[in-house]
Amino acid sequence: MNRLYFGDNLLVLKEHIADESVDLIYLDPPFNSNANYNVLFKEHDGAQAASQIKAFEDTWRWDENAAQAYYDTVEAGGKLSETLQAFRKLVGESDMLAYLAMMAPRLRELRRVLKSSGSIYLHCDPTASHYLKLLMDGVFGPKFYRNEIVWQRTNAKGLAFTRFANNHDVLLAYSRAEQCVWNSQYTKHDPKYVQKFYRHVELDTNRRYRLADLTNPNKNRPNLTYEFLGVTRVWRWTRDRMERAHKAGLIIQSAPGKVPQLKRYLDEQEGNPVGDTWTDILPVQAQAAERLGYPTQKPIALLERIISASSDPQAIVLDPFCGCGTTIDAAQKLGRRWIGIDITHLAVNLIRHRLRDSYGEEIAKTYDVVGEPASIVDARILAESDRYQFQWWALGLVGARPAEKKKGADKGIDGRLYFHDDHGGDETKQIIISVKSGKIGVKDVRELKAVVDREKAQIGVLISMHPTTRDMRGEAAAAGHYVSPWGKHGKLQLLTIGDLLEGKRIDMPKATGANVTFKKAPKHKRKGGEQLHLKEEHAEYSASGVETDG
Repeated sequence: MNRLYFGDNLLVLKEHIADESVDLIYLDPPFNSNANYNVLFKEHDGAQAASQIKAFEDTWRWDENAAQAYYDTVEAGGKLSETLQAFRKLVGESDMLAYLAMMAPRLRELRRVLKSSGSIYLHCDPTASHYLKLLMDGVFGPKFYRNEIVWQRTNAKGLAFTRFANNHDVLLAYSRAEQCVWNSQYTKHDPKYVQKFYRHVELDTNRRYRLADLTNPNKNRPNLTYEFLGVTRVWRWTRDRMERAHKAGLIIQSAPGKVPQLKRYLDEQEGNPVGDTWTDILPVQAQAAERLGYPTQKPIALLERIISASSDPQAIVLDPFCGCGTTIDAAQKLGRRWIGIDITHLAVNLIRHRLRDSYGEEIAKTYDVVGEPASIVDARILAESDRYQFQWWALGLVGARPAEKKKGADKGIDGRLYFHDDHGGDETKQIIISVKSGKIGVKDVRELKAVVDREKAQIGVLISMHPTTRDMRGEAAAAGHYVSPWGKHGKLQLLTIGDLLEGKRIDMPKATGANVTFKKAPKHKRKGGEQLHLKEEHAEYSASGVETDG
C-alpha cells in the first residue's frame, strides 16, 4: 500500500521508514524566504479569494530549538558535523544556520532510507542553494553529486536596477552510490528543425522522414565494397542487411544510377537529450487546470521528468515535504508507489481530494493515512496540542474546506461546503461549519443559527469534541429543515467527533458533480502497467522494507 503520513518528517523517517527501502526522493523544503505562505481559495462565485489560511510560516530563527538541532547533529560526528561547524564559522548564529541545522538531520535520514541504486533531488532557490549543495556534499559525498539543474520557473519581470532579475530555481541531484537508476529523457524536436530536415512525408502512412547517407566514411573496407542497385560503393552495412532494408522499403533510389539512401523516420528518433537547464516546463499558471491554490505548487510535468529519469515502474518514490501532493500525483500517474509526509492536516486533506478527483473514489483503497486520530483519545490529544490542526482534520472528515484564519476574521465560520441541487440551475448553495474542541452548550447552537441566517446559508453544522446536550438538540431541531429534491435536511445539524469516527456524515443533498468546495484536480489515467491487485501490492510493498501495519 502507498502511505501518506501526517507529522514531522524527521520523526516519521526515524520511526516508520526502513533502511535502504526507497528508490527516489524528491523534496521541496521551505526556502528560508522569511515569508508566510497562505492557501488561497476562490470564492464560490469564482471571484479571486479573500479567503485564505496560513499553510505554513517559512521563517527560521536561531533560538533554543535551532541550537539543539545544531548540537545534536554536530555531536553525532562525521562529515555532516564538520560541515555544520564550518557553516557556523561562516554565517554565525544566524537564521540561515537555523535553516541548515533543520535540514541537516533530515538529509541524513533521507540518505539512510535511500537504496544504493537510488537518487535524491533537492529543490531550492538560489538564496540557499550554495549552502545546501555543501550540506548535500557533507551527507552524500561530493563523489555522488550528479547535477545542478536550473529550472526557469518564470520569465524575467520588472526592471531590477542593481542586479539581473531572479527567475529560476535549482534542483540538486545526488545518488547514494556510483551506480544508480537512469533513464535518459528527451524533448520533442523543434518544429523548424522538423520542417527543414524531415521534409519528406509518406503518402500512405503520413510519416515524416529524412534521407540519410548509406556510404561508409572508411574507404578501406573491402568486405563492405560491392555493387548495390547498380552503384558500387563502400557501404555502411553488409549486403545481406542492405537487401533486407531494401525489401522492407527503408532504402530508396531516386533514379537509376543514383546513390541509394536510407529513410530515417521522425517518429523513430528520440528527440533532443534533456540537459541541465530546463526552460520547457512552465510553472503552474494562474488559470492552469492543475492549479490547486497551494503555495509553492510545482507543475506535474516537472515531477514526471524527474520520476521518469530516476526510477523504474513500481519503484517507491518519497516526498518528505509533500504539500499539495504533486510528487504523489506524478508517481501514481507513472505507475510508481509512493510515500508522502506533511506536517499539516490541511495538506493531507488536499492530497486526498486531489487523488480522488484525478483517479476516482477507488484510489482511496490503494493508500493508508498514518498519524491521524483514530479514536476519541487521539482526537482529544490533537485538539489540546493544536486547535487549528484539529479543525483542519475535523473539516477533512466531511470534505469541507477551511475558512479564513486571519485573527478575528472567521466570523464564526471554521469551514464551508458548497453544493448545487437545482435541476438545471446554477445557483451555488452553502453549508456553514463550526468546529468546537472545548465545552459546548445551547449558546453555540444559537450562534451558529445566527451565522447561517447572516450568510444566507442553507445548512449549518456544529462539529464538537464533546457530546451534545438535550437542550442543544432541541434548539437545533427547532430551526426546521432545508428541502431539496432529495428530501428534508436539518437546517442545523450537530455532529460529534465520535459520530464522524463511526462514519456518520452531514445530511445534505446528493452530489451532482458540481460541488465546488475544493479546486478540482484534472482527471487523468496512470501511465505504465496495470494497477496491482491490492493484496499483491501490499505484499510487494512489505517486502521492500517499508514498515506496514501488518
